[in-house]
Amino acid sequence: MSTGGPLSRARTFLRNRTRVGFSRSKASLFPAARMTLCAVAAYVIAEQLLGHEGPLFAATASLVALGFATGPRFRKVMEVAIGCTLGIAVGDLLLHFLGSGIWQAAAVLLISILLARFLDSGSIFSTQMGIQSVLVVLLPAPDGGPFTRSLDAVVGGVLALVVTMLIPGDPRSAPKTNLQKLLSELASVLRECSNALSRSDSTLAWHALVRARASQKLIDEVRTSFSGAQEVARISPAYRRHREEVGDLQKSAEMIDLAMRNSRVFSRRLTSAINHAAMTDDAIESFAEVLLEAADAVEVLSAGLSDPDGGARERRLSSARNELAAVATRLHPKTLGIQKLEGEGLVLVFRPLMVDLLEATGLTHDEAAAYLPKL
Repeated sequence: MSTGGPLSRARTFLRNRTRVGFSRSKASLFPAARMTLCAVAAYVIAEQLLGHEGPLFAATASLVALGFATGPRFRKVMEVAIGCTLGIAVGDLLLHFLGSGIWQAAAVLLISILLARFLDSGSIFSTQMGIQSVLVVLLPAPDGGPFTRSLDAVVGGVLALVVTMLIPGDPRSAPKTNLQKLLSELASVLRECSNALSRSDSTLAWHALVRARASQKLIDEVRTSFSGAQEVARISPAYRRHREEVGDLQKSAEMIDLAMRNSRVFSRRLTSAINHAAMTDDAIESFAEVLLEAADAVEVLSAGLSDPDGGARERRLSSARNELAAVATRLHPKTLGIQKLEGEGLVLVFRPLMVDLLEATGLTHDEAAAYLPKL
């Protein structure tokens, strides 16, 4: 029994770790194939077309430039590509005048880092420029002359930029995946609030608040993914036609962000309302049902925003809009049987959240607010 516990935990850890690893590898299949294609192509071009022997820096520059970067890719690829190329060029230049050796490598590294900081504030740029320049000094010089490796780096960097523009990957996939995760969390928060209200358990409401606050990382990931998506849709000829859809998704994401923030306000207010017994049993039952219906509608919204088919997407968004509107029309204290002031305040706090979600389906603010009953 004493070894069963640790062994069981170890098996669980390994199983979860394996599952996460396979999932990450599956998601990285396209970027990995793109990096491989670009590195091999850069090597072949430098070797076969330029006649360079063992053009390692051509493949290295393309691999480092592409990487698994998130966010605005073109700027990062260009930054790394220029950093690699400049680092190799600086190393070649200083090697030509100083020769090779340990103190020369130290001098090259110092000069490269200071030059990189002078040219750009990015840490990636400085790191790549320093690494590539010191490798040039430490590795044996090629037969083709001192600046052969600089030309190889140019080939790798330029090819990485071309690949980024021509085959960057669907700009909608990452935002849709992140939006699904965020909406799943929002639906869970609403369900936990409903459960807390049904049981009159303020601790469960507090747990919902903690969960809503913990969603900030997901919100940041959504923002980052849209930065990259907008850039790809703008510069890539293959995906330029999706600019409008990416823009619509980003508008929905902004409203979902507000809805999640409002869920924090609501769950915090719910904790107080439960502690003060602000609602009757009938009111609790009605409001808990409303929260569950809102959670169901959020899941429909998630399915609609992530649907790859345009027609199906619109149908699902319309369905989500109808379900959210049905919830919004019930958000009046009298309709829910709420009489006490604190219970009324809870309804008032929940109303903006529903407006945010209705706007996420594509409505304007005035159209969304019109579904709320007048107070």
